[in-house]
Amino acid sequence: MAQDRAWKCDVCGYVHRGAEPPLECPICGAPREMFSPLDLGAQPSSPSRTPPPPPVLGQAAPARVEAVRWVCSVCGYVHEGPEPPSACPECAAGSEFFERQAAAPASAQPSVPRTGPAIVIVGAGIAGVSAAEQARVSNGSARITLVTREPGLPYYRLNLTRALAENWTGRQLEMHAGSWYADRGIELAEDEAVAIDRAAGRVSLGSGRQLAYDKLVLANGAHAFVPPIPGASRQGVYVLRRMSDLVSMAAAAKPGRKAVCLGGGLLGLEIAGGLARRGLGATVIESMPWLLPRQLAKPAADLLEGNLRSLGVDVVLSAQVDQITGDETARGVRLKDGRELEADMVVLATGIRPNTHLARKAGLEVKAGVVVDDRLQTSDKAIYAAGDVAEHRGVLYGIWPASFAQGVIAGANAAGESRTFEGIAPSNTLKVLSVGIFSAGRFEAQEGDALFEHVADDRYVRLVARGGRLVGANLYGDVTAAGAIKTAIEQGAGLSSLASALDGVPGARAFLQRS
Repeated sequence: MAQDRAWKCDVCGYVHRGAEPPLECPICGAPREMFSPLDLGAQPSSPSRTPPPPPVLGQAAPARVEAVRWVCSVCGYVHEGPEPPSACPECAAGSEFFERQAAAPASAQPSVPRTGPAIVIVGAGIAGVSAAEQARVSNGSARITLVTREPGLPYYRLNLTRALAENWTGRQLEMHAGSWYADRGIELAEDEAVAIDRAAGRVSLGSGRQLAYDKLVLANGAHAFVPPIPGASRQGVYVLRRMSDLVSMAAAAKPGRKAVCLGGGLLGLEIAGGLARRGLGATVIESMPWLLPRQLAKPAADLLEGNLRSLGVDVVLSAQVDQITGDETARGVRLKDGRELEADMVVLATGIRPNTHLARKAGLEVKAGVVVDDRLQTSDKAIYAAGDVAEHRGVLYGIWPASFAQGVIAGANAAGESRTFEGIAPSNTLKVLSVGIFSAGRFEAQEGDALFEHVADDRYVRLVARGGRLVGANLYGDVTAAGAIKTAIEQGAGLSSLASALDGVPGARAFLQRS
């Protein structure tokens, strides 16, 4: 049986479901060639029934009636008519971002009695929403409840930093319009899951409501890690993990104010860049000798640092924070070497931790995350886990494509199918402050390696070869050769296979021929 077709944007991690990748990523704008296939798990070899084909992300499941609606895949705006509008009136996305939506099929009509198994999904991030969507595709009679502790419709957490920089509204972040859930008979419960009674098969909510379940999916994500820095609890100290964080941070981000961001990872850099675009004086404090050392060689990191400074972001490297100074409100940051930086707001971008408390209280096996097998079942076979909360084969992924794929597989299995998750390679193509970066293999040269470097004002290329084959590479700026480079490393191809991909890089052809 054919597998689901899904495509992962190698730049930002957005996942598109459909026969072909989109012309352009609706999240980061990457072109179609930057999408790669994403395996959503093996289908059962001899299912008890044939499930309907999967829907395209953002569309209804295939139906027998003619489509009369168009849905903007960026913000969820619904347009009625035979053709999509030339531009979305909500977010200005072009007509190419509108996807045709069929009327809900009989199995998804709210009026159809639901007499199938009760599936409760805790958490409405991408793992939870994709689990609910797939559960409905896999079982038209299931009673599906999606529990979200945040008010409003589920949204793209991936775009919080972009929303901060561009002053987006909440509507522009929503995954789907409210009618999308109603059409599929997916109940949204705006409440917090506080306890699981495994013996009774029941989830208790903060309001006192009890939800009975036959199958439960834990997709309750992670929270921002707050390090034990003195002063971290003062007013004016922020994290960016939830919509409420975005609202409070945006309200405080007044032009002319000073912001200090602790953490020079991807999130910290994006936040600092966003605040600078809003007119704040922003500073990033990073403990390592250069930015993103796992993704960038130092010359590329120097270009990134220069890009940050051109945006008005100061960078302090090899720095350790002693405390956040102030009274009731944060007024600055003191470093261990005695330097002090003034700040009207301090942002912590120091990582995330899985929300395992609910699972621990229920007696499930928990290590760093909720332990799951290849079917994404926990130590209780009636309970699955997916996304940032799940630990699979000792790995906590914390990336969008893995959360999406795990959600699909957990939803399918909770609805009666049998699929497996075999793991996913972390993305090594990223976009930071609208600049593409790529790393693969061992890009720090060792003795006996052949090394090629090209540095320009806005471009960096590093190739590391050994024995006539590429073993590592690092790109900054122009990442169009990333696909060819990745393939060459994974397949052990000779260097000559990269000649056309690197044709525009001065000196690269001679290196490929010589090495």
